[in-house]
Amino acid sequence: MSNAPPERADSGALQELERDPASRKQFLKLMGGGVAATSAFSIFLAACGGDDDKKTQSTESTSTAATQESGDIKIVNYALTLEYLEADFYQQVIDSGLFKGAQQSLIQAIGDHENQHVEALSGTVSKLGGTPAAEPQTKFPIDNPKNILTLAATVENLGAAAYLGQADKIKNKEILAAAISIHSVEARHAAALNFLTGKSPTPDGGFAKPASMDQVLAAVKPFIVS
Repeated sequence: MSNAPPERADSGALQELERDPASRKQFLKLMGGGVAATSAFSIFLAACGGDDDKKTQSTESTSTAATQESGDIKIVNYALTLEYLEADFYQQVIDSGLFKGAQQSLIQAIGDHENQHVEALSGTVSKLGGTPAAEPQTKFPIDNPKNILTLAATVENLGAAAYLGQADKIKNKEILAAAISIHSVEARHAAALNFLTGKSPTPDGGFAKPASMDQVLAAVKPFIVS
């Protein structure tokens, strides 16, 4: 008989992992184990405000597995939409021919990562029994290198904040592990582009700031045609 505490109906995967040592140990193995994984999870938990669950309870019931999967599908499709935008943006930048050498190589590498994220997230939605979000048509101001790099930095910082903003709402621990992994890569993209544009690699200091779904969707709305 398991000694793990019962999972509350209003609990996301992040809160379960915070409470249950057995689940946390299994999750860290999923992330690769070791001190690095433990540290990454601790930092991620702190940045997300992981102890909020102890102070207040959600008013919405998520007592059934179907409801939980539905919530995760919505989050993954939201992330997929952002990755579509990022992948399309970098393809447009590459096609513009405005960059050469090391900067072009960086842009191509980041674009390749975003395409990998699109493929992974689309497959995840299908695995959960959902329909992957449709790829939106986009329009980005591809005019000059300086403005493009500034926009790229803005997009990557927003992407990292978007994943962080959804972490405590994810129910499935495998999806949470994937989200943390992608968040880490998005944050590295952001740091590299921040440095390239003369800004701090860590603009928020020692702890990243999350962004809500409404905030992120409002920020990217000008770049979506349909």
